[in-house]
Amino acid sequence: MNPTDLAAVIADLGQRARTAARLMASAATAPKDRALRAAAAAIRREAAALKAANALDLQAAREAGHDAAFVDRLALTDAVIAGMAEGLEQIAALADPVGEISEVKARPSGIQVGRMRVPLGVIGIIYESRPNVTIDAAGLCIKSGNATVLRGGSEAIHSNRALAALIREGLHEAGLPEDAVQLIGTTDRAAVGLLIASPQWIDVIVPRGGKSLIERISADARVPVIKHLDGICHVYIDDQADLDQALRIADNAKTQRYSPCNTMETLLVHEGVAAQVLPRLGRIYADKGVEMRGDAPTQALLQAAGLPVVAATEADWSTEYLAPILSIRLVDGLDQAIDHITRYGSQHTDAIVTQNHARAMRFIREVDSSSVMINASTRFADGFEYGLGAEIGISTDKLHARGPVGLEGLTSLKWVVFGSGQVRG
Repeated sequence: MNPTDLAAVIADLGQRARTAARLMASAATAPKDRALRAAAAAIRREAAALKAANALDLQAAREAGHDAAFVDRLALTDAVIAGMAEGLEQIAALADPVGEISEVKARPSGIQVGRMRVPLGVIGIIYESRPNVTIDAAGLCIKSGNATVLRGGSEAIHSNRALAALIREGLHEAGLPEDAVQLIGTTDRAAVGLLIASPQWIDVIVPRGGKSLIERISADARVPVIKHLDGICHVYIDDQADLDQALRIADNAKTQRYSPCNTMETLLVHEGVAAQVLPRLGRIYADKGVEMRGDAPTQALLQAAGLPVVAATEADWSTEYLAPILSIRLVDGLDQAIDHITRYGSQHTDAIVTQNHARAMRFIREVDSSSVMINASTRFADGFEYGLGAEIGISTDKLHARGPVGLEGLTSLKWVVFGSGQVRG
């Protein structure tokens, strides 16, 4: 497609999304929930057709030489298809944030001032590999009263087209505008550049993918972006920690799953308890195949216990491994732990393990991350675990949404005033 034609396609999508967004903003909860449940039923009904479309993507991925992990992320198995349908039904069961009025206060003039929760408008979502994001993202946007323009990866184009059609079927059945969910059908990468440079059509961009994709979008977008780049998460074991509790937390934070962005990448241990906790923890990691990279005191302790460890480099402290690799450093106290997190962290999720209330409160006040935890695994930094029901992603930005972004994160607030004839003197 030549650039002129592609620009016209994006403009047409944008105009239709903008029109649909106005209708979605005024939609009642009941039709939005009907749309989600109808789409869930359609997904179950069309499971065979979805797998047939997905087979085309899987074949292309294998022919292109992608590895088994890539192909696995791309696959629409029976379990994934069932999960997508269940996910839509779970979103339908969530409370609708749109139209909620809060913080109403009477003013001396006699007016009452409050805030109303409203949709953001048109949300552009750019993502890679996993076709289930098509359903997750569309479902959250529908429930929050937004329109969305989806741009999935070219590797999942057949799957995404089939899934988007079923979401639009659900919208149609509920009497809502089908254009509330649109998929950019071309695999031309220039479409992404046009989408993120269209503030006249798009109100916010949410990128879901690898760091290189998110960096590119953040650098080039003329539209606000909700995103995080890295998940360099820390656990700090204080010298006043319950050490059995610390073992469970530090084990779970690293080994429950290696690939999520809320997995611990650096363990900080107070030197006062390192000899008691680190060899025990090191055995757990070694038994699970985790490569440990430590500073000099960490190496000495682990080697003395007969455990494998390699020297950590400066780059290790600022690396998101997404793999069974862990960097470990001993610190002389809370100040040094906070300094380390401030210097090397990514403002995603950080945790302290301590029984000292004053230190715990200092940690959550002074660590400037989107999620800060006391005596809990970093793996809890998740929309479902936070009671949001579902999330569209994690934000480490400081404006608008921060942390797991659920339905409320896809809305904003406007001021509303209730009067009875007042005029300003």
